[in-house]
Amino acid sequence: MCRSTLPLMDVVDFRDFYSTATGRVAARLLNRQLASLTRPKPGQTMLGLGYALPFLPQQSDVLSLSFMLAQKGVIHWPQGEANRTALVDDFDLPLLESTIDLALVVHGLEHAETPLDMLQEIWRVMAPQGRLILVVPNRRGLWAASEATPFGYGQPFSPGQIAGLLKDSKYTVTQWRSALYLPPLRNETLLKAALSFDVAGTRFASRFAGVTIVEAMKQVYAFSSGKRARRLVPRFRPVLLPSPQGMRQNKDGVHTRIQSGLNRHLPKLD
Repeated sequence: MCRSTLPLMDVVDFRDFYSTATGRVAARLLNRQLASLTRPKPGQTMLGLGYALPFLPQQSDVLSLSFMLAQKGVIHWPQGEANRTALVDDFDLPLLESTIDLALVVHGLEHAETPLDMLQEIWRVMAPQGRLILVVPNRRGLWAASEATPFGYGQPFSPGQIAGLLKDSKYTVTQWRSALYLPPLRNETLLKAALSFDVAGTRFASRFAGVTIVEAMKQVYAFSSGKRARRLVPRFRPVLLPSPQGMRQNKDGVHTRIQSGLNRHLPKLD
């Protein structure tokens, strides 16, 4: 079966995977690399996009939000607390400019219809010097070739492709990491040796990792050509005026002008 005809995974599939033995090991190995990266400062705002719930730090002094892609569905999080998840379009996040200090994208970029648009939209909502962390299936890795895990769905990327997307969307790459070197098999012996696989793979076979992890920083001197640019254009506010003389109402209730040049409605600037 070709990748384009694979059934789509939804948020329930992601949740169910991370409740399995393989999923728990995968989350532990990924968090081993992400722990030092996903550590926002007190008072900052962190956004998880895609399905990042297993990797969002639980800090009472940090506002953590979880946005899930519209085609994947959404679930309540965190359990027993006020909901902090939302169903969103990846190219139109419901946030103002410069509101996010740290964005973590897991099971997101590979499922975006237009990855560049997603990265540019994250750039828009990021604060100056904000950090972006991507966890992306590596096209050379075994996990991207297997349908047994969520990393086998969507479009995998090579490090070079990720670097090109980040450059085009005005980010500066600050570091690369990798994880998931063990084969994605439901084998207890292999799962017990997962950490050894990752330690050895990081040293000797990094190009064949299951996932690529990249940290990038927003270039503050770049200028967005999207929503930010459009919002700099002066907006007009319509002003209601009394119906002037020389106007009459037709049978459909529509006002029409019978004398030109009288009492033009001028827009008022905000």
